[in-house]
Amino acid sequence: MATTELVIFDCDGVLVDSEVISASVFIEELQKSDIHMEQRVFFERMIGRSFEQGVATIREVTGKTPPSHFKEAVRHTLLERFTEALQPIKDIATLLQALNTRVCVATSSDPIRAARSLAITGLDGFFTDRVFTASMVKNGKPAPDLFLHAASALNTKAERCIVIEDSAYGLIAAKAAGMKAWHFTGGGHFSKGYSVDPKIARDRSFADMKALLAEAKTLSLA
Repeated sequence: MATTELVIFDCDGVLVDSEVISASVFIEELQKSDIHMEQRVFFERMIGRSFEQGVATIREVTGKTPPSHFKEAVRHTLLERFTEALQPIKDIATLLQALNTRVCVATSSDPIRAARSLAITGLDGFFTDRVFTASMVKNGKPAPDLFLHAASALNTKAERCIVIEDSAYGLIAAKAAGMKAWHFTGGGHFSKGYSVDPKIARDRSFADMKALLAEAKTLSLA
């Protein structure tokens, strides 16, 4: 096994427990425009993807296009809810403090949301400027572009990276990039019905960060 030099973290559902909040806000804002979508669709089709990919899904599923102000309305409401209720994933700070490899974030969230999520939860100091978003690449997850961009920016070969992801799209992207994919299933959305097809490839699965840290220690990553 190649020596791991970089651990790439997804943000939503891995660093911060945001997906249930995001689903609620998305659905509420759609309803204001008389567009109705089930939470199931958000979980199945939008977790792990960019906002623009989400809007394309809305058009496909409902036959309607959200108004031009929809993105800004979602962001405004979402950041308000985040300020009130967003929590870091349990024990994520302990894991980040323990890792002796370099770390970065590669997220489908836009730069403003990613920065606020990390700041609100006090995790921004672990990553500083090593935050990469879907806005930086042509193709978002499940394409490998974002992970490859992050690795390239930090001068690291793909085979020396581990990606920690919660979503199906993220796992697919990590494997397509030629990276090791660790699946984290401890976010609140998993208790609300989200699941990932067991046929989707991954190298490890962890229900909590303590178990992930134990594996990292076994591999001398912490």
